[in-house]
Order: sequence, then structure tokens, then C-alpha cells
Amino acid sequence: MGRTKTTSNPSPQVDYKALYPWASLAETSSLTSNTDVMKHREGEPECIGHVFGRESDAYVSVRPCAKGEPVCSDERTNDGEPYFFLYQTVFKQIKLRLPLTDFKRDLLTEINVAPAQLHPNNWAFIRAFSILCNHCGHPPSVDVFLHFFEAKSSGKNLWVSFSGVAGRVLLTLFQQSYKGFKGKFFRVCCTVHDHTLLDGFPLYWVKKL
Repeated sequence: MGRTKTTSNPSPQVDYKALYPWASLAETSSLTSNTDVMKHREGEPECIGHVFGRESDAYVSVRPCAKGEPVCSDERTNDGEPYFFLYQTVFKQIKLRLPLTDFKRDLLTEINVAPAQLHPNNWAFIRAFSILCNHCGHPPSVDVFLHFFEAKSSGKNLWVSFSGVAGRVLLTLFQQSYKGFKGKFFRVCCTVHDHTLLDGFPLYWVKKL
């Protein structure tokens, strides 16, 4: 996997707060901001690379973030190369795999949300729903998912969360929320083997849902 591949870092003069004044998280940058940190974590339980299926190794490039780069940034700070961010806890705790399935891509597109803009708790809802559908022998459906859940903005941070539709209980709420994840995100890019990894869903945070 391309975990050690370097990327062109944005200029240290980039004023992220000016570029993204609508996002309060513009002040929160990633702790995974250099290749050495990514290498150091290899082999540890929280290592990103240990949660990807081996069959996807040649198609997924996980790269460190630029110093000071916020989770709401877009390709304007990356020389135009497309990518998306994801929080480490989504892989470590929820066991999300890449590439995203058609169901996950279609759901993100329907609610117009980037992967990192969906609060980590809600990736657990998506995974649980997918497991339930597979157990019942039915492919997961966006229409069915949105019959039970509706997407709502989480205030000024612009995170999006799912809440149950009144009278349609399918999955119970979490007893506790994922915490301490804000500064632990990384960049996911395509490789030369597959340019479709980023197709079919929003890559970057949106201002209005």
C-alpha cells in the first residue's frame, strides 16, 4: 500500500481560516502530518494499513496530511489532485474498508456529504445496517436506510449525523460517543492502478446540506 508515498505539501503561508471561514474545524489539523509518523505506527494496533483488505493494497494510497491542514480542506491546497479525508477511528473501531461500496457511495451522494463530514458514530450505523442486510440476504439500499434514518447537520461544525425517523426504530442509539478523534485523520488518494476510487460521491466538506 502507498502509505509512505509523499505528497506535495501546501505552502506554510496558506491561511486555512480565510479559505474556509464557514467551518469552525478549520483550526483543527491532523496529528498524522508527516511520513515518519505514519511509518512509526506501522505494526501497532491502531495502524491504518492493518485494516485494509490485502486485495486493495495496490489501489489505495494512504498519505499523511500537510502540516496545519484542516479536515475541511479541498484540492485547492493539494495542487489539484483529488482525495478525501477519513478519521482513524472509522477504520480502527468501526472497521470500515476501502474502496467504499456502491451503497456507501450512493448514500454519501444522496445526503451530499463527504466521508469525513459524516460524524464517526454514524459510520457505525451504516456498517450495522449493511451487516443486517447481508445477514437477511438483501443488498443494502439507500432508500431503505433513509426510511429509518434522516441526516441532520450537527451545528456550526457542519458534521452530519443520522437520527431515527419517529416510529421507525431499527437500530438503538450508542451508549457513548466516539471521542478524541478530531486530530486523527489522514488523506486517501487513488493510485495508478485505479482512478475510480474517488468516483461517485462528494470528496470535500460542503457548506450547506
